[in-house]
Amino acid sequence: MTSIHILTQIKAQVQDVFDAARNIDLHQNSAHQTHEKAIAGKTSGWIELGETVTFRGKHFGIYLTHTSKIIKMEQPHFFVDEMIQGKFKSFKHLHFFEKKDDVTIMTDIVEYETPFGFAGKLFDILFLKNHLEHFICERAYFLKHFIENK
Repeated sequence: MTSIHILTQIKAQVQDVFDAARNIDLHQNSAHQTHEKAIAGKTSGWIELGETVTFRGKHFGIYLTHTSKIIKMEQPHFFVDEMIQGKFKSFKHLHFFEKKDDVTIMTDIVEYETPFGFAGKLFDILFLKNHLEHFICERAYFLKHFIENK
């Protein structure tokens, strides 16, 4: 299993950061480089506990779909989305929000497994982990910029 940890400091209230992180419209805007579009389930607004969303986006030159379900949520401190259909063997994204002085620390933890045995692990080492780290960092930067400048 591969794990990615990204910490982002945002000058905003915890609830504002929590809400932005689960906003489908902001996710689509933050993922413009992959042409992400919500095509099924919750396709706009805030996603809630028990809801699903299916995104279609272009990664590594091909369009892929990924369906996640919000399996845990405690407002405004954390939520967890888990893949229920997609190309990974498993995929879980944990989102944590903690107030520290005048900033909210947003922590993204992505845990995933690739299919295809050794070939999948090699693809992860050579390309996938870096791609996902970049994708999550871009999203976090977009949210930070959006929240701090509204």
